Amino acid sequence: MISELLIVAGAVALSLALRSYRHTLLHRIGTFGLLFGVSFLIGWLFLESVWMGIALAATWLLVPWLEILTRARTLRVPIERELRRRAAPNAEAFPNLRDLTDEIETADFEQIDDLGWDHEEQRQFFRVFYQLKSGTETALCLVEQGQVAFYYIAITSRAQNGSTYLTWNYPFSYGLQLDPKLHLHRCNSDTDFQQMLAEHRLFLDRERIAIDAIVSQEPETLGPQMESDMRRQIDHNLRSGVLKRDGEHLIRYSARGLLFLWLQFLRDLVRLS
Repeated sequence: MISELLIVAGAVALSLALRSYRHTLLHRIGTFGLLFGVSFLIGWLFLESVWMGIALAATWLLVPWLEILTRARTLRVPIERELRRRAAPNAEAFPNLRDLTDEIETADFEQIDDLGWDHEEQRQFFRVFYQLKSGTETALCLVEQGQVAFYYIAITSRAQNGSTYLTWNYPFSYGLQLDPKLHLHRCNSDTDFQQMLAEHRLFLDRERIAIDAIVSQEPETLGPQMESDMRRQIDHNLRSGVLKRDGEHLIRYSARGLLFLWLQFLRDLVRLS
């Protein structure tokens, strides 16, 4: 028993040591070792079965189904998401709203409006900014789902060919398939706004989108344009089978959509490890 404990402790120590390195590959090996390797060793050494080790390791891949089957499967959202003017969240709900606003305005963006939509326990708040000289939109977004809340920043440029180029630091893999005309660049969740803006410009350069190819927007049209973006995403996912209608005004995930969510979790497991 002592030797088995020492082997497991050694595996834990090695995995933690690998996770301490900044190298992405070593960090990921450490994460997988901590989750799957240690679980396998516990099943193999203490339960004396290779199959139990494999089963214990595999449980990490099945854990997301608890959330998917208990929450995502029962989730219903309106097909139309009307953005209305909304008061900003208080400091308790969004403690760094003021600092982030100052950071965005320092980059020569003008605050346009505070918008949001609510449905049961789901709430989304958007503080919208616009930079006239570049035709660039920025949205500072707070998502609240019951007791869970997170924020992200989205920087958007719209090209004359009808494509949209979005740079964001959304902390998870997106829960919907992307519309073919939406091109996405993801930043790390801890990237500050100036770095995000620089990455967005490099993203446009890589996509060969010149400044004069960006469509300028009237500030008062930004809210309706965001509504149109959300509806286009929903329509694309209805066509692809990720979503399905639930009555006249609501939508929900299909069986294919639930599988898609699980695959997105696996992507997060690799990306965040």
